[in-house]
Amino acid sequence: MSETLTVALAQIRAGKDPGQNLELVREHTARAAGLGAQLVVFPEATMVRFGPDPREAAEQWSDRWLAALPEIAREHGVVLMVGIFVPSADGRVRNRVVVTDGSGVDAHYDKVHLFDAMGTRESAHTEAGNGYVVVDALGTRIGLATCYDVRFAEQFAALGREGAELVCLPTAWADGPRKAEQWNLLVRARAMDAQAWVLGCDQAFDPDARLSFGVGRSLVSGPLGEVIAEAGADEDVLVAQIDLDEVRRVRRDVPVLSGKEMA
Repeated sequence: MSETLTVALAQIRAGKDPGQNLELVREHTARAAGLGAQLVVFPEATMVRFGPDPREAAEQWSDRWLAALPEIAREHGVVLMVGIFVPSADGRVRNRVVVTDGSGVDAHYDKVHLFDAMGTRESAHTEAGNGYVVVDALGTRIGLATCYDVRFAEQFAALGREGAELVCLPTAWADGPRKAEQWNLLVRARAMDAQAWVLGCDQAFDPDARLSFGVGRSLVSGPLGEVIAEAGADEDVLVAQIDLDEVRRVRRDVPVLSGKEMA
């Protein structure tokens, strides 16, 4: 019998109000759980969208979010992954993915590769994380990555070598020329690098914004780069079943993670 998980990607359009965004998490988690999801992933910057400096939101709201998320997960019987900001010791913030089920699972990942590109300096207000993270939950190992991390293949290969059979990738993938195509290709390529399922959960596209901090098009990619589920540009809850045995078959048949580099 195949070992399967039901996963949900909550493709929301976060706004500037952390209180309203927390209500979006409540609503979409309830909806996902009602559709049978065991794991619910939200985008990067779910607490407050990019644009405003995240330091004020982190100072005023992070404790409330950190208290509320385990309660939401426990109420609906799911593992919840949500992108928030927390204060950093140096006066900046950490761009954090919180992982919780409200009982035994309690972990987080701080984004390692900050988006200092295309005229943007995320490092001006964000301190980088200092290590990769793999979480034990739902009978498997789940790796974590955030947005710009997807451009760094070595992170995903490292997560695969650490035993991650699934990598969750909360994202706020800003719109721009050919960005949607890049997003799709990168998620699929990183799934092949990790030889794992990758859940790429983006912010929904905002047609009214001068610059949308999401293109939507969240997707679930298998370890051979096949897309089994994909959202459109608008808000959505994308639900899919993933077969963990497929990861084990791929790693057995094409053992690149255990192979040695040529000198």
